[in-house]
Amino acid sequence: MQDANSILGHLQYRFGNDAFQQQPTVDGILTLWVGKDSIVSIIQHLKSSHPFLYDLCGIDERDRARKENMPPADFSVVYHLFSFKQNEFIRLKVALFGEYPTLPSITSIFKNANWYEREVFDMFGIRFDGHPYLKRILMPTTWKGHPLRKEHPARATEMGPFQYWDEKDDIEQEALRFKPEEWGMQQHSDDADFMFLNIGPQHPGTHGVLRIILQLDGEEIVDAVPEIGFHHRGAEKMGERQSWHTYIPYTDRVDYLGGVMNNLAYLLSVEQMAGIKVPDRVKVIRVMLCELFRINSHLVWFGTFAQDLGQLSPVFYMFTQREKIFDIIEAICGDRMHPNWFRIGGVAQDLPNGWEVLVKEFVDHFPKELKQYNNMVLRNSLIKARTKGIGIYTLEEAIEWGVTGPGLRACGFEWDFRKKRPYSGYEMFDFDIPIAQNGDCYDRSVVRVEEMRQSLRIIEQCLKNMPAGSYKADHPLTTPPIKKHTMQDIETLITHFLNVSWGPVIPPGEAMSCIEATKGANSYYLISDGNTMSYRTRIRTPSFPHMQMVPYISKGYTVADLLSILGSVDYVLADIDR
Repeated sequence: MQDANSILGHLQYRFGNDAFQQQPTVDGILTLWVGKDSIVSIIQHLKSSHPFLYDLCGIDERDRARKENMPPADFSVVYHLFSFKQNEFIRLKVALFGEYPTLPSITSIFKNANWYEREVFDMFGIRFDGHPYLKRILMPTTWKGHPLRKEHPARATEMGPFQYWDEKDDIEQEALRFKPEEWGMQQHSDDADFMFLNIGPQHPGTHGVLRIILQLDGEEIVDAVPEIGFHHRGAEKMGERQSWHTYIPYTDRVDYLGGVMNNLAYLLSVEQMAGIKVPDRVKVIRVMLCELFRINSHLVWFGTFAQDLGQLSPVFYMFTQREKIFDIIEAICGDRMHPNWFRIGGVAQDLPNGWEVLVKEFVDHFPKELKQYNNMVLRNSLIKARTKGIGIYTLEEAIEWGVTGPGLRACGFEWDFRKKRPYSGYEMFDFDIPIAQNGDCYDRSVVRVEEMRQSLRIIEQCLKNMPAGSYKADHPLTTPPIKKHTMQDIETLITHFLNVSWGPVIPPGEAMSCIEATKGANSYYLISDGNTMSYRTRIRTPSFPHMQMVPYISKGYTVADLLSILGSVDYVLADIDR
């Protein structure tokens, strides 16, 4: 990694010492406040060394306490840039003033900034000058207010009773009408009339409530406009009203196929800010559960992907194996899809007696099943015909659009956060990073199938090398005392009661963790101002930028090809909408 001081020195040499104010953060990421008039030129300069716009988000700074080492601001916009070559993040912040501030758009520099800037506008009312189409993206166009501003209610009980009258129905229906001209689309060409076709929001190929409006010339896709937000539940807003502890179950529902992996991304940030070091046993337990959920998620993708392309039987075989994994999850955690089992500083309880038997049975049995599924689907000539050479993008295009995970590795790039920036003890495990070369639907599938084999290797190592020790950290801010001890003395009972009802007070600071989730890079950027709940919870999900890229890789293909492309992207709607 390049030294942060050398990066700062280079930037100061280029733009002057007064252009930057450094802010110390718990996660150690170089964090610089810059002026809004210079943000475009600074990001343009940084793109040569940090070509990946990882995330872009807003913060309402008006109610924030403990602002040491920070300039005054009413709002701020935060840019996270990443360098694969130097393996480092840089965080840029712009201080904004006024009720509804503005700053320049960077969509001319990064293509994937388009949706991120629309989201900041939607959630905070911050406008981006020069944005090609600054319109709400997650909330309905008729929505009043901007939900992540501090004055916006966080609970339905803080709002008046919902009313829906006939005139409102007409207004909402009209707002849903697609107007091609607003998107710069023409209804006619010199020799053809274009047709506009709705795919979704109730289409089986969209795997949830997603609407894609296609501009068609016959069967050929001329352009596409995804409409998201139908699944938006305010996950980031809920992070600002729940305690650090009681927010954990809400994370399960973001990538609802990722299970405890969502818990891990969140807890790594909390534990950084709290200064909690977890025991090795906790690390290995977490890794084992995460890799079981990775296989589980990939099995859902594999079966439904084959179903989208016309094969009916594979999904039944694969869901049978999925149930066997759920049996293991249920035996360990007590629940299946959303076990809510990880805790601040550890896990909810130790592994039960006999867990090794269930895991060993799965490890021994699954390889031959996976080989059968691979032969059934990826060696099928019709599947190959519908996926090879379809939905292609290059490595440069993948980075430009913010692609991570299997979609990035399918372009021949051997990048996995578990290997390159290890977390939760992944450096202790021996596994390979699967890659492919063509960046098409078929290669994205090949990578995911091989990932299941590598996950099985990791699980087998967990089985054979599970460390002894405690299942929770010995730290005052970790999970409550063991419940059976609460009946022995009043101090333990009080501590248990406060930790459950009120929750820990996390020290002031900022931290972002990044994990290799089932669909790509997932992170929680958390801000504490020394309270019992998060001041700002930002969830960066892989599905959001992946869906933004779908129109780009769909142009020139047919409607049937679109289903291959959507299936190969492997998104989850709650992961997009949050």
